[in-house]
Formats: sequence, structure tokens, C-alpha cells
Amino acid sequence: MSSDEELLEALLAGEHRALARVISKIENRSPGYRDLVSELYAHTGEADVIGITGSPGAGKSTLVDKLAETYRDRGETVGVIAIDPSSPFTGGAVLGDRIRMASTVGDMDVFVRSMSARGTLGGLSTATADAVKAMDAFGKDKIIIETVGAGQNEIDIVRTADTVAVLVPPGSGDDIQTLKAGILEIADVFVVNKADRPGSDRTVQELRDMIQLGDGGGMSGGGGHHSQEVIDAHDDWDGETDDKGETADWTTPIVETVATKSEGVDDLIAEFANHRTYLVDSGEHAEQVRGRYAEEIRTLLREDVHALLEERLAERGGIDDLAESVRAGETDPYSIAGELLDPVEDCLDELETTGKNE
Repeated sequence: MSSDEELLEALLAGEHRALARVISKIENRSPGYRDLVSELYAHTGEADVIGITGSPGAGKSTLVDKLAETYRDRGETVGVIAIDPSSPFTGGAVLGDRIRMASTVGDMDVFVRSMSARGTLGGLSTATADAVKAMDAFGKDKIIIETVGAGQNEIDIVRTADTVAVLVPPGSGDDIQTLKAGILEIADVFVVNKADRPGSDRTVQELRDMIQLGDGGGMSGGGGHHSQEVIDAHDDWDGETDDKGETADWTTPIVETVATKSEGVDDLIAEFANHRTYLVDSGEHAEQVRGRYAEEIRTLLREDVHALLEERLAERGGIDDLAESVRAGETDPYSIAGELLDPVEDCLDELETTGKNE
């Protein structure tokens, strides 16, 4: 039995050390990691995956702490993937693999892992999705993905989740206007954390108004999230059907929390459970999973074709030599791209012909 096979067996047997090693292999793109991840798929599909995002200072880490603590009190196991800023020196997560969640320190049924936002286009979201599979295969009941910020990179990452909670700090309409750029539309649940602070009522009202106007509607299509026609942000979905007997659209609730005091956490968990029920009953969950796998296939193909083309470029002297030939007027970028892709297209044509003959 190979070392990777032993590692997989240890992970499936519930050894946290093996889970940590597998995620390290995934994050570092170590040799053999793809075969390892391929084996994980047969053991996934049971965990609820929750994304927590929002502007810095909204209290995401404290809320994640309290969510994990509450789930554990209910007898469920939790995995947390915290996306941290990159270290300018090592490229690793500044905070490392820290257990920074005070109430869950020492509780191995809350497994916390930091991953570094290294800035590699698409790389972190792929690694995060694979780390989720590792935790799912391990047997974690709830997997929480927490992002450090609210940029496009973070939005791509939380799309790995079944349910996305967007945290909005109280008391500033400017924050909501900033979030409108893209993050509001991926919210399945809005959370106004630090709701004991001045201005929280106004923030709730602004969110409600925005949703009623349709500005906070869900993603349709590629994002993997639902489309929706929200009438009232406080009407919780309760399994209703519409006039045609079909599952009614999800209405995005606004939950007020004070994470430092654990206030509103039970209500938030209830909304997560409601959304999970909605996803399954409406068929949206199956659509989410299909969309996610389609994007994984596209990403892997892009990575592999890019690697193959880099090899071809190296064989022809490297990109600088080719660029010099363009500068000298000997050729042009389009011709070079076509020449490099010709063998790939020939191989695909050959595969298609072979498949038809069989």
C-alpha cells in the first residue's frame, strides 16, 4: 500500500493528523494530490457547507467561533476553513494554522485550518473546494468557510458553499453601498452583527429596502446560487409552495446577532437549516452541485492545457524568443497561438474520430 493510500485510509478512519496532511498536500499541490482528491469524491456529499463573508470588521471570526460552539453543543462536528491574507515573505497564511477560536480550543471535533489567499487566479478557490471535500470525506457535519474580506477572490471562494451568509456592520449606509458591487447578490442570509450598536436598526431597514427593490436578488446561472423574487426580507421560507404547487422561492432573511454574547446565533443556525431544506426540496441543491462540478472541470482543463502549452513554449525557446520574433516582424501572436494549439486540436479530432468508430 502506498503512502497516499495509507493517508487516505487514515483520513477516512477519522484521524485529524491525516486530514491536516491531506489539506497540506492540496494547498501545496504536492505530487499525487490529484489522485488523492479523486478518491475523496466517493465519500463526499453529506456535509452542510456554509460560507461566511462580508466587509472587514463585521465580526466574522467571532461569529464563526460561536457557530462552531453551538453546533458542537448540539453534537455535530465542525470543520472551519479560514481564508487569511498572504504573508509577503513566505506566501503562507499570516496567522498560520492557528486555533484562534477561544471557546473551541482543544476540541478536535472543531477542526480549524487557515489557507492563504496567495493571489493565484482561481487557484485558491480550487484548493478551498478540495479542502472542503477532504473535510466532508472525513465526516465533518458542518463545514464553515470564512473569508477575510469581500473582494472578488472571496466571492469566488464562498461560492463553494451551499449557503452563504453576508455580514454587514451596523450604522453605515456607505458599507452597504460598497457591498452592492457584487457581494450582496450572493447572500442567502444577511447578518447584521454587532446589532447592539447604534445604527443597527437603520442598517436592517436599508437592507430590507434594497432587497424589496430587487437589488439583493440571488445569482442566476453560473454562480451556483438561486434566482429569487424577494417580497419581504423578514418572511422566512417555511416549505411553502406557489400557485402551481412548486416550491416557493427562497426569501432572504435578515438576522440580527451579537456574536460576542452569542445572541441571535440560534436564529442564524435555524435560517441555515431552513435554506438547506429549501435547496433540497426545490432541486436547487442538485443544480448547485452540477454547476460546481462543471466549473471544476473547466478549471482543471484550463490548468492542464496551460501547463501543456507552457511546455510547448519552452521547447520553442520560451515566450521571450517568440515575442522577439513578433517584434522583428517575422510572425504575429495569432499565428504563434494557432501553431501551438494545432497539435491539441489534432489530438481532439483524433479522439473524436476514434470514439465514433467504436
